[in-house]
Amino acid sequence: MDNGISDGLSDYERLALQTIEAWENPERGLLSRVLDVARWPVDKAGELAMEVPGLGTVLEAVNKTVVSVANDAAQGSVRKNSIFKDFRGKGHAVERLGDIAALDLQAVDAAIGYLAAKYKAAALAEGAGAGALGLPGMAIDVPAVMVLALRAVGEYATYCGFDVDTQQERVFAMQVLGHASSNNLAKAAMQAQLNKLALELARKAAWKKLEEQALVRLLRELAQQVGVRLTKAKLAQALPAAGAVVGGAVNTWFIAQVCDSAYHLYRKRFLLAKQAAAGTLPEAPADD
Repeated sequence: MDNGISDGLSDYERLALQTIEAWENPERGLLSRVLDVARWPVDKAGELAMEVPGLGTVLEAVNKTVVSVANDAAQGSVRKNSIFKDFRGKGHAVERLGDIAALDLQAVDAAIGYLAAKYKAAALAEGAGAGALGLPGMAIDVPAVMVLALRAVGEYATYCGFDVDTQQERVFAMQVLGHASSNNLAKAAMQAQLNKLALELARKAAWKKLEEQALVRLLRELAQQVGVRLTKAKLAQALPAAGAVVGGAVNTWFIAQVCDSAYHLYRKRFLLAKQAAAGTLPEAPADD
């Protein structure tokens, strides 16, 4: 139901936007501090594993693979027609991405459903298997979990009406992955960057100064950064008796972070596009 405010959003969508903004600016309370303590043993194990012989070779192999495979393989596997069918099954006449923009966010949320649960289950199974192989398994595991994560991001993007076949959207998808893999301090900075980019995309102003080659180069750099972060997070699986447990746990945690970031960031872009159509889009923050 709409309360008559002419901002292009329904009551449901305004409440969703408030919830997204609260997620973007969390208060650092007791739970957050407890989670930091809970992660400390794995972080410490990762520091110890940095001394494991052969790590440099594994990192190099990971970088080469994630750059050449991860994003294209993941986004190319997103089945748009299956997603459109999900919408039609719920009574919405969706035949193409543009039809999704005309829906209320409530319809999009209903179609998304329990998407995160599907990917967390897949991540747990993949991580436990590769983790049992220890350090050699990481050269397989990290690219595999990145493909899984990017496919999840691609599905969230498609459910919200964004075309992951374009190079621009693939760069944004990789930035979503970067947001999910960042620590708390880095995440705040990346959030500001993503918010600015989302506003530019809603205005159709982004990417005009970037040629195709520049986009490919940016995508490669982002993939390398995320690959290194994920590898370091999983280093504890190189230690004896820790591999399978750490591999499955880290993958599940990472995919949960990815799904959370994608869910909020793409839903916000969906709402910004509606505001842009209504001429009520907020101003982008000034550069520092």
